[in-house]
Amino acid sequence: MLFYRAISYIFHPILFSTIASFLYFIILPTHVSDESERVILSIVFLATYVIPILLVFFLKRFRLIQDYHLKTIGERKFPVLFMTLLFFLLGKLLLEPGFVDLLAYSFFGCGIGLILVYFLFPLRIKASLHTLSIAGLIAFVCILSYQYELNLLALIIALFMLFGIIAVSRLKLDAHKDLEVYIGFLIGFISQLAAYSIFLRYQI
Repeated sequence: MLFYRAISYIFHPILFSTIASFLYFIILPTHVSDESERVILSIVFLATYVIPILLVFFLKRFRLIQDYHLKTIGERKFPVLFMTLLFFLLGKLLLEPGFVDLLAYSFFGCGIGLILVYFLFPLRIKASLHTLSIAGLIAFVCILSYQYELNLLALIIALFMLFGIIAVSRLKLDAHKDLEVYIGFLIGFISQLAAYSIFLRYQI
């Protein structure tokens, strides 16, 4: 179980936005200046990693949640809404410079995904945020590959393998049912494609 717990911590959902942004700049190394890269990565890390940690700490400190892992649907509702708003604000912020539009729309995709997750709560479905996050990253890399005509097949295969490891870890830890793992993947992938379709519409 220690291995599965380590996987769940190492590849925690709040890390994937920073990972996606980092990969974006690696895949497109001449796209923006080094200074702009550092600024954007810092903003993304602060907004999607530091702030969520502080939020959960605050909720636990004032006993609004019982567990840092947000195991129940009730405990997930406010953090999911908060992160939805944060993702849309971050996407809007990144649109302003005008040179990382595709990255900005990926955050809109994250927001769309979390909205779908929230809509499933009344059905007592707790979609896996771990598989949602890795699926979103896979879709984003596929989009980059298509948009810029790059051969990223090896990276995509590696990410699918990582998805398998993460999915098994969540199931072994009894954190989710099988359906919740698969739903998380579908939401993460489809939400990025939806955001990309919006991106294409506004770019024409």
